[in-house]
Amino acid sequence: MEAAGLGLFMISATVFCALLEHPASPVRTAIPQASVRRVLMGLLMGSTAIGLIYSPWGGRSGAHLNPSVTLTFLRLGKVAPWDALFYVVSQFAGGLLGVLLAGVALGMAIRHPAVDYAVTRPGAGGAWGAFLGEAVISFVLMFAVLSFSNNRRLARFTGIAAGVLVAAYISLEAPLSGMSMNPARTLASALPASSFTSLWVYFTAPPLGMLLAAHLFTGIGGARAVACAKLHHGRAVRCIFRCGT
Repeated sequence: MEAAGLGLFMISATVFCALLEHPASPVRTAIPQASVRRVLMGLLMGSTAIGLIYSPWGGRSGAHLNPSVTLTFLRLGKVAPWDALFYVVSQFAGGLLGVLLAGVALGMAIRHPAVDYAVTRPGAGGAWGAFLGEAVISFVLMFAVLSFSNNRRLARFTGIAAGVLVAAYISLEAPLSGMSMNPARTLASALPASSFTSLWVYFTAPPLGMLLAAHLFTGIGGARAVACAKLHHGRAVRCIFRCGT
């Protein structure tokens, strides 16, 4: 389920990128402003994230879809090490498979420089600017997830909060780092594109930012402030995590 979830996310990312950025796309012709296309991309990907989080599979797996999220919940003691290992492997495999399937569907369009497998690269601020951007947005996302998911009144809105942040980050932060927050997402595009520019940024900044957010959250509320590792804890679905401990 985690593999399929990130795979579907990457299919959406590459298809929407081709639709919005390829020179032959009628959407690209109709919307010449890059900033407007970026906002539209944010809305599409934020909606994709919300749909995956609240889907039956997302409710079952917890909808991490990101090794940084899984490692953070491992650090918080909410995921067993063996489960975390399989989650991370599945996320990397699923993301790559999603891009490869999108490549089959899109053909040469996915290789065009304007699309380029939807790779994430540092912007004008360089690698360290991208590192700072990725760390900050990852910190805010995880702190929001923990704040929402561990509040009885807000818990059911956790997926919406996450999706809204994804949309906002793509709209506003993407020029700085490409907006990844996710090592598996970045590697899934980098491998078929053979583009490994500043790959270390996307493997270090997101987990660092999320771990710092978890440290701050538990520092404020205590270790027992985190109830579970699910982004959306539907009561009708069996929980596989160390829930409530």
